[in-house]
Amino acid sequence: MYRKILAAFDGSPSGRSGLLECATIQQLLVGSELHLLAVAPIAAGIYLTEGFVPDTLQDEQNRAYREVLDEGLALLTGRGVSAEGHLVTGEPIDEICRLARELDVDLIVVGHGHRASRLERWWRGSVGASLVEDAPCSVLVAIAKQPAAP
Repeated sequence: MYRKILAAFDGSPSGRSGLLECATIQQLLVGSELHLLAVAPIAAGIYLTEGFVPDTLQDEQNRAYREVLDEGLALLTGRGVSAEGHLVTGEPIDEICRLARELDVDLIVVGHGHRASRLERWWRGSVGASLVEDAPCSVLVAIAKQPAAP
């Protein structure tokens, strides 16, 4: 039984697909707890050139991902599902696994589509395999359906 579910959300179409899959699962599992995670990346371009990240640049990143998180929470609420939101800054895999351990979740849900999105950038190749290898629980990859060809 999945008592606690963690959904990673980046605001992309495939992220929405994962989020809606998560909402469906949570509705089937009466009494389960849902957590929604948005990971704001470290403003790496400035970090690499200057050796530090100015607070204002990171604050902008965090604000943008706060909006992504709020959008995800609103999508869930619109489907009658409540979730606790979490916004963190860092590397997606590290932060997903860290929060999964901290919350002692039973299932991690991520979306995957056929076009690159923020979340999918790290999913390619060995990086995507790292989530499966590092995750402290089961991982569900929700595949975004492509529109039917005309």
